[in-house]
Amino acid sequence: MQNFRVGVDIGGTFTDIVFLGDDGQVLARKIASTPNDYSEAVLNGIKNGVAELGITSNLISEVSHGFTVATNAIIEQKGAKTALITTEGFRDILEFRRNRIPRLYDLDYEKPPPLVKRQFRLEVSERLNFQGEVLKPLNMDDVDRAVQYVLDNGVESVAVCLLHSYANPEHEQIIAQTLAGKAPGVNLTISSELLPEMKEYERTSTTVINCYVRPVVESYLIRLTDGLTDMGVTVPLTVMQSNGGLATSDIAKERPVYCIESGPAAGVVGAYNLGKQLGISNLMTLDMGGTTAKASIIEDGEMLQAPEYEVGGEISVGHRLLRGSGHILRVPAIDLAEVGAGGGSIAAVDRSGSLRVGPQSSGAFPGPACYQLGGQDATVTDANVLLGFLHQKHLLAGTFEIDAELARKAIADNVAKPLEMTEVEAAFGIHTLVNSNMGRALRAVSSERGRDPRRFDLMTFGGSGPVHAVGLAEMLDITRVVVPPFPGVFSSFGLLVADVEHHFVQTYFKTFEQLDIKALSELLNGLWNQGRNQLRAEGFDDSRHEILTQMDMKYDGQVSDLTVPYLSNEINRQTINAVIKSFDEEHERSFGYNSPGTGYQLVNVRVIARGLPEVPRMPGKLELPVMATGASEPNRDVYFGPTRGWASVPIVNRQALSGVTTDGPLIVEEYDSTTVVPPNWNATVNQWRNIILEKSTN
Repeated sequence: MQNFRVGVDIGGTFTDIVFLGDDGQVLARKIASTPNDYSEAVLNGIKNGVAELGITSNLISEVSHGFTVATNAIIEQKGAKTALITTEGFRDILEFRRNRIPRLYDLDYEKPPPLVKRQFRLEVSERLNFQGEVLKPLNMDDVDRAVQYVLDNGVESVAVCLLHSYANPEHEQIIAQTLAGKAPGVNLTISSELLPEMKEYERTSTTVINCYVRPVVESYLIRLTDGLTDMGVTVPLTVMQSNGGLATSDIAKERPVYCIESGPAAGVVGAYNLGKQLGISNLMTLDMGGTTAKASIIEDGEMLQAPEYEVGGEISVGHRLLRGSGHILRVPAIDLAEVGAGGGSIAAVDRSGSLRVGPQSSGAFPGPACYQLGGQDATVTDANVLLGFLHQKHLLAGTFEIDAELARKAIADNVAKPLEMTEVEAAFGIHTLVNSNMGRALRAVSSERGRDPRRFDLMTFGGSGPVHAVGLAEMLDITRVVVPPFPGVFSSFGLLVADVEHHFVQTYFKTFEQLDIKALSELLNGLWNQGRNQLRAEGFDDSRHEILTQMDMKYDGQVSDLTVPYLSNEINRQTINAVIKSFDEEHERSFGYNSPGTGYQLVNVRVIARGLPEVPRMPGKLELPVMATGASEPNRDVYFGPTRGWASVPIVNRQALSGVTTDGPLIVEEYDSTTVVPPNWNATVNQWRNIILEKSTN
């Protein structure tokens, strides 16, 4: 019998599981998450899948995982009891943060409280300069008092972050040794090991978050691995990182801060790999679920990375300048823009008489009105049911009954009557407005970063994404849309095609006139060796190493920096001039101008170490199971707006489109999602089971 790899992605409502066989056979399932212990849903889902496939647990060759455990701990403020030890005078850095708020003129806005209460922020007398030179020695009496306070107050985790420790870790190491000797049971993270990078607030925030969620994540992963072992699954558990690479569960336990955005990252990784199969090098992705929609970009065959992001705050409004609501994480992550737009987003008329959709969501309970769980608010899902985009009686291939009349009533009461319009007009207004909100996220990763969206194809997934895909494409003048296989559980599939990947960073703050070629070469060689040694420890021989180098640069006098690739394995003036040219080009593309010759500053050097698989992780074909749509009639009346009007639309499954081009309008219904093909668009399914939607030329 063939082996199966398993990808599991935990959401707030559902846990998505994909089994992928060696021959491309796929089993995809959604089961209810178990918030009291998320591992229960994971283990039950794997047990059910093994039984359904008729295999034994020893035929599972891989389990890859994305989770929201760390994110939930931050949002709900249920992390570990954490203390911070920092340089005297800097205990309030978590309060000061940055001078940014998401709503500029809202005088009543309050940022989320720091994850470490003030009484647990402990100071020690010491001081280094930015070159790592000792200006004031470490006061050991202060260290002893801090350690004793930790012991006396039942602290679970300690973050150590001293000023300029990225340049000289000696003082942090002394504190760590003292803690290890006197408080061996306390979780410990020191910033010089986790993030040897300048900027004290960003480094402190990242170190604190790692400490705050570490016991929670560690406990969860231990329960999960023990459960897998009891089940007979003996392969190591791998975890998706925010950067789109896999890491061992041991690394995730030690550095959970790298795995905060694991679920959204997996979807982009899946899109990246499918794009390579299709020969599409420029892709925009949109993952639309029940509460949020997340957009990203793949340009010239590469996923774009961001050096930092925020967690635990408000949903991003889709603009790179409007931030400041959450806790900063200075770790590499796939560049995402997020908006409060999903199937559960609530539509209502505000006090000015304007229609608003989101960011508030009906959640899993009571959910949209049509779910028959007591919901009274009108939602995007209710609008899509009323318009005929979704089945009128059930979802999930007939396993989840809905009531279209409840959707109609909610829209009538909350939107249509206050705005004095028909229910259908109100529903289409909701549908259009949520598309506009998601368009902001797509523009945030394209035009706001100097990219023309018309150069890209759009790949949409998530349970709600394919319903809105073409409307978004038309908004941005995109002429081709790709709906991947099993779009409602696509992030779980992305876990199974990701590579092992590790990131390393070190601050090297010099102007390019001050660069010491020998010192920079030694620094880079050290980072390259770190990456290779990590890959070797995980079983990758040297022939399966891919080492990438990047540099964070800025013009002399600027505050913010840009990350550009360093495409050589040598350090000399010629290669330095090449990276300067790349920086000028990226600055022009991102901001509309550059200033060549005005002086350049190197801030950080970064190294990415990837472990390449012995066999391709992306299968050559996917054998989708034939699943009933649950459709009671071959056709359904669907409303496509005031211009296109109503149409009697055929209802088909994905398999029916294989090898043929079918003109819209039509609806493609599947177990986990629905794809809407309006008039003037056509659809086909290619050999890799993707639905390809293209705008008709006639």
